[in-house]
Amino acid sequence: MTRTGEQYLDALRDGREIWLDGEPVKDITRHRAFRNTARSIAHLYDLTHEAGFAPTLTVESGSGERIHRAFHIARSYEDLVARRKAHKIWSEATFGFLGRSPDYMASGLAGFAALPEVFAGAGFDGRENVAAHHRRMSTGDLYQAFTITNPQIDRTRSASEQEENDLYLRVVKETDGGIVVRGAKMIGTAAAFGDEVVVGTIEPLAPQDVEYALSFSVPLDTPGLKFVSRTSYEASARSVFDNPLSSRFDENDSLLVCDDVFVPWERVLVYRDVDASLHQWWATPAYNNFVHQSATRFWTKLEFLTGLAILIAKANNTYQLPPVQIQIGRLMSWVNIARSMLIAAETEFVPVGSDGGVMINPEIASAHRAMAGDIYPKAVAEVKLLAGGGLIQLPASGYDLLHPELGPVLAKYVRSPGHPAEARIKLLKLAWDALGSEFASRHEQYERFYHGAPHVYLPAVVRDGRPDLCEQLAQSCLDGYELDNSMYGAS
Repeated sequence: MTRTGEQYLDALRDGREIWLDGEPVKDITRHRAFRNTARSIAHLYDLTHEAGFAPTLTVESGSGERIHRAFHIARSYEDLVARRKAHKIWSEATFGFLGRSPDYMASGLAGFAALPEVFAGAGFDGRENVAAHHRRMSTGDLYQAFTITNPQIDRTRSASEQEENDLYLRVVKETDGGIVVRGAKMIGTAAAFGDEVVVGTIEPLAPQDVEYALSFSVPLDTPGLKFVSRTSYEASARSVFDNPLSSRFDENDSLLVCDDVFVPWERVLVYRDVDASLHQWWATPAYNNFVHQSATRFWTKLEFLTGLAILIAKANNTYQLPPVQIQIGRLMSWVNIARSMLIAAETEFVPVGSDGGVMINPEIASAHRAMAGDIYPKAVAEVKLLAGGGLIQLPASGYDLLHPELGPVLAKYVRSPGHPAEARIKLLKLAWDALGSEFASRHEQYERFYHGAPHVYLPAVVRDGRPDLCEQLAQSCLDGYELDNSMYGAS
């Protein structure tokens, strides 16, 4: 059975080592930088127990237990649609602003379990560990965090050629009971809120980087494991009224540092295998499952931005103006592009392995990476244009409305037809948090690089696509005529 939000919060009080502003965080469920976001995640777990959502969010496992649908291995087109509907419920609950909610990596684990033979390396066979890991996480309804990117130190050198041999995470010792690892990984988005963290490498490694070719999952309270947090937008939020998004949905990002962390063998998924460390993401459905969740969330986020634009236009009494309708139409077209790509990726699903598994279309999933990073900044810019100077001329705090002297002043000057001061300020505070705050700036950068840098994902669109079909069509046109003296169609 899925767990409740309170059970999730209780699990976070395990002594994990989180650092912020040079100080350790003793309890993230109470700390001002994490507590509200932790409760927003807890709310997602509570939704799985509500009668209106439980049938969509959960499914019966092979052992007869109810598990979150994201953990379920898709066997049909109907399974893909059902998973998307579950993703949509959670995306709408966070307005698309929790990019690494628990269903993200849960779907990745389902991808691992769908093709376990990828983990059968020449020197280490991780198939049983993968199956046991998927079973433990799904039946326990645990939040799987992950860090799978090497630090940005010297990208011109391979892992083993760095200035120091533990800048990237590597094995430093092997024992009968497991391995000892040392080094760092980034970017641990929402990692501080997880139950366990998968550590691996999604980037290709050179043959000589075998000591860095591994993946494993350990609980966040594992000795020697520490997370160094970035600036917290939640901590700097003045109130939910003034910062309605950053005060509740700041999933945080952190640097993972492993200081001689012991990893038992049963928690190792890939070991000293350059090919398997890469293929666990790309040869299984894991990455395409990621895109399935993120595409659903991105569609929802565009819906939110478009709805915000409509509310702003109506508050400004400009909604019916033709130029504004053009802008709203442009935003709605992007919403439907995102939605259509997602539905198309499901409709044109592809089989996985030989046991009936399926995943969304990799070609469309790859193209979605390029589309989302390109459209999001444009959508933000459109809403900013609609809002105009109203985003800037806002009182420092909504509490100014309650001041005996300032309140009447704001009521007189910060209003529009049908929108008194409090309603208008509330709307524009939400808009600023989504569009212009530091939280918003992070989200724009986040969406641009959500699936990597353009120099990585654009060549992948070519690799995953069918450029030969485009080339053949153009070539067929060339082959259809010759240089001669007659007019086309003349006898």
